[in-house]
Amino acid sequence: MSVAEILDDLEYGPAPESDAEAREWLAQHADGTQLFIDGEWRKPASGQWFDTLDPATGAVLARIAQADGTDVDAAVAAARQAQAPWAALPGHARARCLYAIARLIQKNSRLFAVIEALDNGKPIRETRDIDVPLVARHFYHHAGWAQLMASEMPDRAPVGVCGQIIPWNFPLLMMAWKIAPAIALGNTVVLKTAEFTSLTAILFADICRMAGVPKGVVNIITGDGATGELIVRHPDIDKLAFTGSTEVGRKIREASAGSGKALTLELGGKSPFIVFDDADLDSAVEGVVDAIWFNQGQVCCAGSRLLIQETVHDAFVAKLKERLTTLRVGPPLDKAIDVGAIVDQVQLDRITSLVEQGRSEGAEVFQTALEPSKGGYFFPPTLMTNVHPASTCARVEIFGPVLVAMSFRTPDEAVALANNTEYGLAASVWSESINLALDMAPKIKAGVIWINSTNLFDASAGFGGYKESGYGREGGREGAFAYTKPKWIAAAKPIEEAPVKLAAIGTEPGFAGIDRTAKLYIGGKQARPDGGYSRAIAAHDGSLAGEIGDGNRKDIRNAVEAARKAAGWAKASEHLRAQILYYIAENLEARADEFAGRLAMLTGERKGRARREVEAAVARLFAFAGWADKYEGAVHRPPFTGLALAMNEPVGVVGIVAPEAPGLLAFVTLMAGAIAAGNTVVMVPSEGQALLATDLYQVLDTSDLPGGVVNIVTGDRRALGLELAKHDAVDAIWAFGPQAMAEAFEKASAGNLKQTWCETVARDWNDEAVSGGREVLRHATQVKNIWVPWGE
Repeated sequence: MSVAEILDDLEYGPAPESDAEAREWLAQHADGTQLFIDGEWRKPASGQWFDTLDPATGAVLARIAQADGTDVDAAVAAARQAQAPWAALPGHARARCLYAIARLIQKNSRLFAVIEALDNGKPIRETRDIDVPLVARHFYHHAGWAQLMASEMPDRAPVGVCGQIIPWNFPLLMMAWKIAPAIALGNTVVLKTAEFTSLTAILFADICRMAGVPKGVVNIITGDGATGELIVRHPDIDKLAFTGSTEVGRKIREASAGSGKALTLELGGKSPFIVFDDADLDSAVEGVVDAIWFNQGQVCCAGSRLLIQETVHDAFVAKLKERLTTLRVGPPLDKAIDVGAIVDQVQLDRITSLVEQGRSEGAEVFQTALEPSKGGYFFPPTLMTNVHPASTCARVEIFGPVLVAMSFRTPDEAVALANNTEYGLAASVWSESINLALDMAPKIKAGVIWINSTNLFDASAGFGGYKESGYGREGGREGAFAYTKPKWIAAAKPIEEAPVKLAAIGTEPGFAGIDRTAKLYIGGKQARPDGGYSRAIAAHDGSLAGEIGDGNRKDIRNAVEAARKAAGWAKASEHLRAQILYYIAENLEARADEFAGRLAMLTGERKGRARREVEAAVARLFAFAGWADKYEGAVHRPPFTGLALAMNEPVGVVGIVAPEAPGLLAFVTLMAGAIAAGNTVVMVPSEGQALLATDLYQVLDTSDLPGGVVNIVTGDRRALGLELAKHDAVDAIWAFGPQAMAEAFEKASAGNLKQTWCETVARDWNDEAVSGGREVLRHATQVKNIWVPWGE
């Protein structure tokens, strides 16, 4: 072919990456890989291996060790033995280890990139230019947290032994996301790789040895889902970190309920990619290519739902189809291809089935042509139009190179469509009007928002979801905090609660005057309990202190509905929220003697001590009023063009089951912390001291607090709390009580994967440092990272 012919045609020729070094490394494991436990390679106790395949050819790449319970026990034991000495090292010593890992990854970057492409099927351009550099970046970034932990987190300690389970779509990168922060902050890890993609983790284990990581700090085991379940259920693991499907995440939440294990989940997504009519359409088309056809669409935050403003819908779809036909599908080691192979036949079958189901439901399917393959698992880049919001393909995470397109007319409709999903991982907004784009960002319920960009990641900026996309963050300060715990917990004792003594019918009242039965407080009004029953609350001497409404499931439903209707509280300015908290404090102080007298009657405390608890409650209201406009986010400067704005947003509706004691101070602390951050709450107060909460009704009424922001349902804490934990319109459940109560609530919370803060140890509610600020606010907020263009 002549030069002129080449210039006229401009077809890509093959540009293969050599796999000689990778094949040489694989040959070293010809007899099967081993498990990395306590710094040594071990054969699996089961004596079993399974094949891992090259997705591009279907050929066997290697035989992977199948770990069993004996191996998991050994790995956890090694991690436990190594944890205390590792945590006791100066932060600088840990930082040096992470720095060495980062340097060694860079020195072996091409080997990592080729093995990852062979094992996963993704293009070598992506592994070489995105995955491996980000892996090194995470270890560099977290080397800094290791160095700074003592000064920046003086009240925090390592969680302990971390069980980590990673997916097959970004095996090397997900491993770095989990191992780097864990070991930087003094934890040890037992990491289980994905069944389909274990090879780069095995190579990484050798890097750990070369970097001088002490034995037992990093343990890497391989196996199928049964191995992962052994980690989840292991009693000597302190924290679980999982990235994968929502279905499995829900099972992990149920299995770990009541265990006391810390838990972070990064789960599925069906992320919207929103294009307004003033957007640069050509740039947006390239954004779509990156959003959905990157890594064959096997990305949890893939922009798989394309929402186009109606006025440019047809023009944009035409441009997109034209661009789609230029995408090259082929062998991952060809540097000129755009889309590689699907990870396995099982996943290919799922993608095919869902596309055909979409076609049968009326979708129009546009696909590129695939060249005949000599094997392997390939699927053509696909665009589905004439799709409705209720269509299966618009709701279900396909996890493949499949994009569904819909139109919208107004920004409000775009928000409604974007949020019309149980997921909330990410979103991308394209508009030349920065005002419009930034107006959309807080309205979309997702953990990451990209403005005129997509699929931007950095170790400095947290990544994670809302709703059924999980909770917790990986990366950033918030991701680092997830691998720590408050130091005071080490000496805390389990909560033990004696049965609450209620006054018997006919008991003599301990007060004079007209009988009054306190009602519930729902939507800013006092409401009679649906069941028509009341509870007689006993004073410390057994006399009748008063009666309260005995709430039930219907009352909880009414309270949650009222809290949902008061969602505008989240949009109120921080200054206004602070003012109202000050008003509550002012009005509580005006009735301090009355509350102190009630407290003394219920508990038998001396009047002076009871008065001090009331004063502490007033001070706590002042503290959260002070925090309301000071618990701010951050601006991250990743090492490329752009900024990430880390914004603290309220979780939503928080169900709070307050501890049995102290009945006033703990109740006020949790209420004030939650509403200071913009949440609305449904609160279940102490059973024995519930009259203190009902006495607050008039305080709230006279403090300009909008109706529905605080709702109070009295009665059986466990029964009412369980209803809150099960309710799908509740976004978080906080509970303070015995282990059995926490287990029931956490298990019930798995229905919609609501955030949980179930504490089973007794905290010092009087200690401002422990209970008066950031600790509560961290649970009351979730971080949204908004990526915006910045600079040249």
